Amino acid sequence: MKIQPKIYLVGAGPGDPDLLTVKALRLLQNADTLVYDRLVSREILALVPARVARVYVGKATGQHTLSQQEINALLVDLGRKHQCVVRLKGGDPFIFGRGGEEALALAHNDIPFEVVPGITAAQACAAYAGIPLTHRGLARGVQFVTGHRKDNEELVLDPAALSDPEQTLVVYMGLTQLPLIVRDLLNAGRSADTPAAVIERGTTSRQRNVITTVGGLQQAVEQHAIASPAMLIVGRVVALAEELDWFEPWVQEMELRYA
Repeated sequence: MKIQPKIYLVGAGPGDPDLLTVKALRLLQNADTLVYDRLVSREILALVPARVARVYVGKATGQHTLSQQEINALLVDLGRKHQCVVRLKGGDPFIFGRGGEEALALAHNDIPFEVVPGITAAQACAAYAGIPLTHRGLARGVQFVTGHRKDNEELVLDPAALSDPEQTLVVYMGLTQLPLIVRDLLNAGRSADTPAAVIERGTTSRQRNVITTVGGLQQAVEQHAIASPAMLIVGRVVALAEELDWFEPWVQEMELRYA
């Protein structure tokens, strides 16, 4: 199928290259230029042909290769060259990926674009840790929130969501705000014994799961030296991980088999 010259805002998924969509892979292999983020895994980048021009625009807390405004301008400039440009983002571009901001910049400049959804990290990390985000009798809903805020902006979470024991809470980019998140959960009425999990580098061979409680979150993260990228999940469904964790045993089996 012929690839039309436009900007493709593509979700790379959470890291495991097998979780790329068929469309995402086809675009990567036919792109003229790749503009990619910090959370795109090495394994996914290895699928991109050597002929494709690469532009890294990764951002971490306090460390930006380019500002968001500069990334927007770059995409507009590339779009005017009538190339097939893949803007590759970890997870899904429209879930805490600032894909909406980039799409608006393109739309305001009459640059053709297309959005290619990806598997979001919350869904994939939970599945790879054996945690169903909803489960009959345990969780009738789920809320995705971000722990990241602009400089000097206070983290504000919805008290109703925090207090509802039948709602699973998933926090993206929550490590730096963990003390505030725990405080707000307890102040909202969540029991300190509520199951909680932190999943580091989910869906990759370096994935680590820490299963604890809301009251033990801070100590567990420090004890295990959990680092970003990591996903925080709070709710009764976390208790199912003890029986449903399939990925960590599989990784251990592979390590023994090929040791």
